[in-house]
Amino acid sequence: MKQSLRDYLVFCDMDNTLLTAKEGMPACNRTVIKLFIQLGGRFTVATGRPPESVRAALGDIELSLPAITCNGSLLYDFSQEKVLRQAALDQEQASNAIADILKKFPKVGVEVMAGAGEMYVIHANPYTHAHQVDEHLSSVACPLECVPDGWVKVVFASDPETIRKLGQYAKTRYYGRENYFLATNSIYLEIMPAGVGKASGLRDLCTLIGEPLQKTIVIGDYYNDLEIMKTAGYSVAVANAPSEVKANADEVTICSCSEGAVGEYLYKLINKMTNT
Repeated sequence: MKQSLRDYLVFCDMDNTLLTAKEGMPACNRTVIKLFIQLGGRFTVATGRPPESVRAALGDIELSLPAITCNGSLLYDFSQEKVLRQAALDQEQASNAIADILKKFPKVGVEVMAGAGEMYVIHANPYTHAHQVDEHLSSVACPLECVPDGWVKVVFASDPETIRKLGQYAKTRYYGRENYFLATNSIYLEIMPAGVGKASGLRDLCTLIGEPLQKTIVIGDYYNDLEIMKTAGYSVAVANAPSEVKANADEVTICSCSEGAVGEYLYKLINKMTNT
């Protein structure tokens, strides 16, 4: 049976894949995504960002599938403005980790995302401020004990060298088995619920909507995309990805993120489907 664009479910990472925090989304990405969806293709994002930030960055792009947000802790349907699934941290273990890390790294920024990805700033620094500005995030500054229940992730934010040292330090400590540490960027280290990530989000979402993983295409750029890229039916790395990520992808784009890598790949897919 002849395939159509509707046979493809594209899950795209956001930061340094679809857009950059400073420059935003390349115009060609926006144009080609809209064309892809208009022609029947199904497109969404798999990102560490919470729903509020996804909405601000995408603007007039209407996703044709629910989104994987907060690195897989939240599956969110923008068409219904509804959380489809939420995975929560063990708050006691996460609180102990935060207290211990702040003693060792007193200048590190700490954010907790709870509920539907609302952001609570526990310890501010220039990196938490930039995070809010770059990703259009509203936030509440408060002590840890005032953060409401239902934590979906914790973000530590600082310069790359501090984050590298923090990651090494965290490996030497034991805070319990219910959470784990995930490096999502050179300036961010996160605490996530055990067993939860973009890959588990992809599997759960495919189950929810009744689609096979074989139909999925994942576009990514960083080490935290490796697992979901390996889980998907087909994987694409953008040109600016580290060599290990490229080596694990089925395809690598010619363009970098800022040059419109996502638009490049989707346009190629449109051409392939419309010319066969």
